Amino acid sequence: MSFTKLDYCQYLLSSPINYTITNLADHLEGTSHDRINRYLRGEKLSPRLLWDNVKGLLHPSPNAYLLFDDTVLDKRHSTSIELTRRQYSGNEHRVIRGIGLVSCVYVNGETGQFWVIDYRLYDPDGDGQSKLDHVSDMLKGVVYSKQLPFSTVLMDSWYAAQKLMSQIDQLQKLYYCPLKTNRRVDDSGGSLPYLRVDELVWHSEELQQGKLIKVRGFPKDKKVKLFRVTVSTNRTEFVATNDLSQASTDAVQDACGVRWKVEEFHRELKQLTGVESCQCRKARIQRNHIACALLVWSRLKTIAYQSGKTIYQIKHGMLSDYLIEQLKHPSVQMSLA
Repeated sequence: MSFTKLDYCQYLLSSPINYTITNLADHLEGTSHDRINRYLRGEKLSPRLLWDNVKGLLHPSPNAYLLFDDTVLDKRHSTSIELTRRQYSGNEHRVIRGIGLVSCVYVNGETGQFWVIDYRLYDPDGDGQSKLDHVSDMLKGVVYSKQLPFSTVLMDSWYAAQKLMSQIDQLQKLYYCPLKTNRRVDDSGGSLPYLRVDELVWHSEELQQGKLIKVRGFPKDKKVKLFRVTVSTNRTEFVATNDLSQASTDAVQDACGVRWKVEEFHRELKQLTGVESCQCRKARIQRNHIACALLVWSRLKTIAYQSGKTIYQIKHGMLSDYLIEQLKHPSVQMSLA
């Protein structure tokens, strides 16, 4: 009996809580732990496989958003797993040991539906690439290889680097991204020293329409529009955009709200596919496990869109069906004295 990526993906999709190879071998007749392990060591699943499975499903739009962000797959208790390194986790708000996943999400501007179309694993010791390098490569891939239409790039403050923002300019696309509060900018036209973003003075008109600034380190003739956006009652973001015609803080807030879809994706991926649960040490097995988990998320999301249900309802519904069947025809009968 052969074992394929379809078998492994089906396991990740069907299993409710346990996603280990040992558990799979215990429940798949005729397939041993060693056979599954050999398959995962020998296979080479790449991000291209995700795109091949997604490209026929998404609905392109000229007003689409392209989202870039990263997350850390938690491996804090596994010091021997390859690819793991100590890195900052936004969810934990501290440094943990894990595998960095950099994601590219495509959002239809009209419907709000979204698809993960590319990803990279952060492994600077193995490939010498920074997270910015990965985002730059994925951005070029969307434009020149995938040839998907989109108008706007949304990203976190980590990616608000001059080189990447210049690349987006050259592609004649718009971007919206928050600046870190200690980023130094000038809103005086050069007559005053650079100030931290959170030290700027905002007049009432600027709060509604934004202000023109120069970011330190950018070319002297390069200006961007800065908006002060209230994210929550105790949190404010300073959002920069190359759309100098933008004159509405409310519109900027709406655009930035789309960025949270990538957070939605990361949460669903971790909670429903077992992406963090592989305990194998080899980097190749980890890469293949993550690739299959992304395929499973894509499948669950597709079914959710088709059925009008949430991705959680789809996943948990399988366990609900099992419970209904067991109540009708118990495999283990309850008895009382």
